[in-house]
Amino acid sequence: MSLRYCPACGLPLETYPLAGRERQACPDLACGWVHWDNPLPVVAALIQCRDRDGAVLLARNHAWEPGKFGLVTGFLERDETPEAAVAREVLEETGLVAEAVALIGVYPFARKNEVILAYHVEVQGEIQLNEELAEIRLIPPDCLQAWDYGTGLAVAAWLRSRQGR
Repeated sequence: MSLRYCPACGLPLETYPLAGRERQACPDLACGWVHWDNPLPVVAALIQCRDRDGAVLLARNHAWEPGKFGLVTGFLERDETPEAAVAREVLEETGLVAEAVALIGVYPFARKNEVILAYHVEVQGEIQLNEELAEIRLIPPDCLQAWDYGTGLAVAAWLRSRQGR
């Protein structure tokens, strides 16, 4: 993201080499503001429904085009562990309570300047979509296919982990 003005003092930002990269920073050394542009941590839930023959829940956000589905995702909140965040997101978006949460892995998502902390979340219960989600699909694990970016990397890792069972 490119900014034009320092949010601390209002001066036009300039580009400087800092900490091994070109970064936007305030030219006023007394201000010292730097736009580090670090990636945001995002949690992702590969939701497996115990009471639906272990089907995996994929969701379509209202903002996505029809036919595009993915994992339930969300941002960490202040003072929240990633495990608590992923359980909260699952509950908020689907109405399902997380019964087991296990880390799948951590994946870069440069296109959105995010780092994804992906979890396998086992649930039971009645699905109740919130206002963010347009629809869901329940996919048998043997029919689930990964995609090449973002949360698809976690799906691929989870599928590989199942092959050893």
